[in-house]
Amino acid sequence: MLTPQKLLHDIFGYSTFRGEQAAVIDELIHGRDVLVLMPTGGGKSLCYQIPALMRTGVGIIISPLIALMQDQVDALLQLGVKAACLNSSIANKTAYQIEQQLLKGELDLLYVAPERLMTPRFLQLLEQSRIALFAIDEAHCVSQWGHDFRPEYVQLSILHERFPNVPRIALTATADAITKREIIERLNLQQAREFTASFDRPNIRYSINQKRSAREQLLNFLETNNHRENAGIVYCLSRKKVEETAQWLTEKGWLALPYHAGLNNQTRQQNQQRFLREENIIMVATVAFGMGIDKSNVRFVAHLDLPKNIEGYYQETGRAGRDSLPADAWMVYGLSDVITLRQMLESSEANDERKRLEKRKLTSLLGFCETTLCRRQVLLNYFGEAYIKACGNCDNCLNPVETWDGTVAAQKALSCVYRTGQRFGVKHIIDVLSGKDTPQIKRFCHHQLSTYGIGKEYASQQWDSIFRQLVAAGYLTVDIEGYGGLKLTQESRAILKGEQSIAFRKDPPPATKNKSSKKFTKIKISADGNQFAEEISIDQPLLQLLKNVRMQLAREQGVPPYVIFHDSTLIEMQAKRPQTLAAFSEISGVGQHKLEHYGEIFLASIRSFDGFEKLS
Repeated sequence: MLTPQKLLHDIFGYSTFRGEQAAVIDELIHGRDVLVLMPTGGGKSLCYQIPALMRTGVGIIISPLIALMQDQVDALLQLGVKAACLNSSIANKTAYQIEQQLLKGELDLLYVAPERLMTPRFLQLLEQSRIALFAIDEAHCVSQWGHDFRPEYVQLSILHERFPNVPRIALTATADAITKREIIERLNLQQAREFTASFDRPNIRYSINQKRSAREQLLNFLETNNHRENAGIVYCLSRKKVEETAQWLTEKGWLALPYHAGLNNQTRQQNQQRFLREENIIMVATVAFGMGIDKSNVRFVAHLDLPKNIEGYYQETGRAGRDSLPADAWMVYGLSDVITLRQMLESSEANDERKRLEKRKLTSLLGFCETTLCRRQVLLNYFGEAYIKACGNCDNCLNPVETWDGTVAAQKALSCVYRTGQRFGVKHIIDVLSGKDTPQIKRFCHHQLSTYGIGKEYASQQWDSIFRQLVAAGYLTVDIEGYGGLKLTQESRAILKGEQSIAFRKDPPPATKNKSSKKFTKIKISADGNQFAEEISIDQPLLQLLKNVRMQLAREQGVPPYVIFHDSTLIEMQAKRPQTLAAFSEISGVGQHKLEHYGEIFLASIRSFDGFEKLS
């Protein structure tokens, strides 16, 4: 008898469901609506793919990005699933053929852009077809205040009105309480059962550093963490910085490409295609890049500028390590980032209430950056999830942060801000505290102030850290309507009067280069949702051989390598060294269709490698 478990094994090549996948699938199979909040890499796609295969008719998946659709379709075709997509990149003749397949019931899954779905003609096509379910992917796109907002998503409530008996599933990896309410209201999902998986991504190592020389720090990060052969994403706030950083990395011998909304469509598509289909591309991008990118083996996400909020940070870092193998989320930030973001916020068209909300979100992000606690605890707590013990996989856990009593230093800093008139930027204040002889100090006679030269015991870099932490803690604010001058807040009064003390964190020294590991620790999630680590030894020459075979197959078919097999499957393959098709079928990620198409090819490579090793 056809069961979800049998489909999971025979088509997708996995032995057990993860977390609440099975419960979500059961709800949809029985015709009930669901809302799923699950982290990137948590297995959202299976939640609607298996019910679509189980139910009569075709599963319609509304997806916002062409790249995501094509990736999903390529992967499903590799599994022997009848899938197609309709979007603006599809030629008219091909689109007509796909529509005919839809009407004839010849498709299992059809991915559709929301703009096409909402046309009267396509809605009529759906009314003439047997629909198994509707899946609304990236459902947070309904939020008008998110940078991923798509106006057509707000109109998707029409699906419930015109197809009341077809179950719907809305999925997102990024939704705070406010966004979740918007999803429920705008998509009319009040009766839907909610499933919220753990937001923890245990394989991602979180690290945040004080920004000094961002590019040099990035290069040091890449080299010390052995990312030379890895794919990764570097996020920058501005288009100019994206292009300059990509060019700089290229000059340093790294394979880097730019991506931002100012590039023409052809360049963006070419760069994105290369990132998806080659193995060691670094994509330097604004937030215009990333939503729906299905590349499983992104080994790092780096931020050279501060994101706008924790939701954005979580979403962007979540693009690393989708295959459960170790990955890095690395960021540098400084006071200038805070000033820039607050200026952008004030100049936006948002109403006052929304601006207040975004300010609170930015404050939460600053607290996350400056915390001395386990970063994973703080991050998950923001999403309402308790994380009891320290994670052991963030910078604060691996190198516990030292603190020092900064009360006197804070009093000097705050006094200097006050005595200079609360209208100067941090550089000038530091110059006054350091007793420097600059034209601006002379011009405003600040060498005559009582705070002139009282901070010579600290270097400029340490004063930068002090002011950054004072702003993050809310003792100073930035005059974003003027020229970025520092101003005291009500909270600073207690520090100045000596009624309250303050501890500052010591910023850690630059990292030293890690030794290349001969083992991978793969994080697995059991059926009951518990996490456990599986350590796998690496035979680098054999793994590279299998990657070369995968790349050759991918190039022949014009698909990304990871739709043939994920890195995690290749790593398990090289560890177990199967010699028969029966043994090969037991490798995680090897379903029946892939067994038939690729089994003998990879077995031959393993046998030839083992034979060569014996001869040598």
